[in-house]
Amino acid sequence: MIPKNPAHLTAVWAFCSSPEFGEAVRRIDQSLKVTNATLLKVPFDLPRWQAAGASMYPNGLPQPETDDPTQHVFQGSVTRCAQPLQVAVARLLGYRWPDQQADALDAYADTDGIVCIPALLGERPAADRLTDMLAAAWGRDWHPQTLTDLLTAVGHTDSLEDWLRDTFFKQHCELFHYRPFIWHIWDGHREGFSALVNYHKLNHETLKSLTYTYLGDWIRTQELEAKANKSGAGDKLAKAKVLQQRLADILEGEAPLDIFVRWKSIEQQPIGWHPDLDDGVRLNIRPFLTVPDVGAKGAGVLRWKPNIKWGKDRGKNPPDSPWGEDRDNDNHLTLAEKLAAREAA
Repeated sequence: MIPKNPAHLTAVWAFCSSPEFGEAVRRIDQSLKVTNATLLKVPFDLPRWQAAGASMYPNGLPQPETDDPTQHVFQGSVTRCAQPLQVAVARLLGYRWPDQQADALDAYADTDGIVCIPALLGERPAADRLTDMLAAAWGRDWHPQTLTDLLTAVGHTDSLEDWLRDTFFKQHCELFHYRPFIWHIWDGHREGFSALVNYHKLNHETLKSLTYTYLGDWIRTQELEAKANKSGAGDKLAKAKVLQQRLADILEGEAPLDIFVRWKSIEQQPIGWHPDLDDGVRLNIRPFLTVPDVGAKGAGVLRWKPNIKWGKDRGKNPPDSPWGEDRDNDNHLTLAEKLAAREAA
């Protein structure tokens, strides 16, 4: 509730957070679903609640805060939150909540938003880097048992690496209502190439780096091990090359691996992997879920399949929409169609 006069906010808050407010509402309306019209009928003694507010909040109302990382006002604390491991992974990948303030953990954040689960390109494995961040967050209170307790809290009894490989992404999708902002890209082999990626940093150049630099380094390693007849290297190499081709196809963006944004005209549609974050995860993630499974439990090139659909939304498009009345999000456009439209425009 925002009063017309901002100076009255403390008084309004003091009244609405008091037991008297609920009692006053019930004297007017006993129904389970109280309407806004009822709330506007509640009598309000401004001078009285101004005095009460000044007494309760002499320094003004406190800033809103929460330990729920799904909320906009969450401040990014690893130790003071309901999901420490999820928050730590997000911060390791360089994600920042809107109200997050700079702190010592920023030094552990990855610069390009790509953290590989195996060691690659001179970077340490994801589990080691995440453990360092957790230890820094807890400081003197950190103990190996702390990590065991954190894993137990999310229903995991194995190692942190196993949680990152097998469980993290599913739990991340469920926690953030199937709009994941940390994506787990893998090649379908449990011991193969596997990387966590900050979607907010996954532009064309970053995806190219993942495809040819990080994954390329993994492929070169597997080629050497396959030549040395190391057990399993041939299978890992084959799966990694399939993943590289599929990521290359997403970079190109030919249908059906295109991004389609229903409220944009054809000449405004992205060509290749050039997502607009304002269009949302639901639309931009589609190419990664459209490619064939890379593994028996895979979802496109993602470790797990979020519950996302691209069918028809409720309502109708504006009359001048180039896509007709139906709000159908599962449309595909070829590169030739989009290029021709841009040239014509």
